[in-house]
Amino acid sequence: MGDCCKSCMSRIPYATLIATVMCLIGVGIFCGTMYRGTSLAIIMFDQVFHLRLLWIEAVQMIFVVVGASMAALGFMILFVGCLATGATRYKVYRAWGSRVGGRISCAIFMSITYLLNIVWILILCFLAVVTFLFTVFWNMCSNPNVQAHRDCIDLTQFYFMFPSETKQEDMKICEQNKVKAFCKDGVEKCEIMFILALLSALLVILSLVHYLMCLAANYAHIRDHEKFQELQEIQNLNEMEYSATSKDRF
Repeated sequence: MGDCCKSCMSRIPYATLIATVMCLIGVGIFCGTMYRGTSLAIIMFDQVFHLRLLWIEAVQMIFVVVGASMAALGFMILFVGCLATGATRYKVYRAWGSRVGGRISCAIFMSITYLLNIVWILILCFLAVVTFLFTVFWNMCSNPNVQAHRDCIDLTQFYFMFPSETKQEDMKICEQNKVKAFCKDGVEKCEIMFILALLSALLVILSLVHYLMCLAANYAHIRDHEKFQELQEIQNLNEMEYSATSKDRF
């Protein structure tokens, strides 16, 4: 029982497993927080500015697709890591064709992971800008004059976020119920969601970098497996010749 457990433990690709756990946690938090954050943003823009941003709803569906795709990719890379680890590698990649297929699969996954890493870096930069904007909004809401309803929240400097036909007076929030909808119900909750999404995107990037290192190591293991197998065969032949020579002496 102990030898069987030890054999199973030696077949687990721990580095790839850790990267997969990081990826799943990061993608899960990212999809949840971004879906919640964009939903709150839609409600806020509708209640305060009476704007219906349809493209945000499309982005929500993209988050779901991204989450499912990243989870599938993580499990596929984990499967490749299991095949290239421990005694499993000696059984699976014994033939020349299987070794070539293993190297090609590792190369393909490395290319996909590299491209996804670039995409997630762009997502991280976008989230950094969005988080910065909502932090500015929250600082405006924290103004004592705004909280006392003596001043309006002036968003005219952020005119690029509104449709071109929006008037300047519509970019000022003065009514008490709109101030509450913008600050307390919208900006405060959205900022927390976007900060969590920013941190989760960083975790996904780290997991993709970890995947690249694991795939590169698996590629090298599969490539060098043929040399190790030839050395093993030579060693076995030498042992057989030595044992045959010993028998002839006696």
